[in-house]
Amino acid sequence: MNNPYAPPGVSPVPPPFPPAPATDDIARALDGLQYPLRLSFKILALASQATMTDATGRTVLYTKQKLLKFREHVEIFTDSNQATRLADIRANKVIDWSARYFSTDASGREIGSVGRRGWRSMWRAHYEAFNPGDNTPDFSIREENAGAKVADAFFSELPILGMFSGYLFHPRYLASRSDGQPAMRLTKEAAFFEGRFRIDKLGELSPREEMNLLLSYLMLVLLERRRG
Repeated sequence: MNNPYAPPGVSPVPPPFPPAPATDDIARALDGLQYPLRLSFKILALASQATMTDATGRTVLYTKQKLLKFREHVEIFTDSNQATRLADIRANKVIDWSARYFSTDASGREIGSVGRRGWRSMWRAHYEAFNPGDNTPDFSIREENAGAKVADAFFSELPILGMFSGYLFHPRYLASRSDGQPAMRLTKEAAFFEGRFRIDKLGELSPREEMNLLLSYLMLVLLERRRG
């Protein structure tokens, strides 16, 4: 009903919007997150273990999988106890250069997906990340210094010298929106006997976009390690 006391020509004030729904599990997992993040990757016998922590040491996500399972299904947990599932990543094709890896939260809602950019990824890593339901990439993840990764892969296979490759070469991977705006960067850091990476947030992201990129970087590291 119109306000009879409103001055002529003044539209009534619209009712307030309903309160925002409670944040979901992804938003809660990222709430209060402090950058830069650290991603550590270890090979343990026949399994791989990856842990992501924020600047305060808080665990953001954890996964431990059999090596042969990484290509088809990756289970993500909130910590190393593996009591609370955060997300799942599944490939739409088991062995294929064009495979896309789709991530969903614990309730089955899609977070996003990531895939290699065809044969362009043979020499310089180039991945594309998609928001839920999109077939046009929302983010492009490009290797900024391809020579560093090639040298790192080569020296890591050499006896004795391979022990020091992680201290000498530091590949960087920049995630940008489709308009070219930087969103995140992954940088390999010096480390012995494990892969260590730093993740910097460079732009504004929704919680699901942020988690989509974090999981995309996780898959990039796993896949690039297999590629050498």
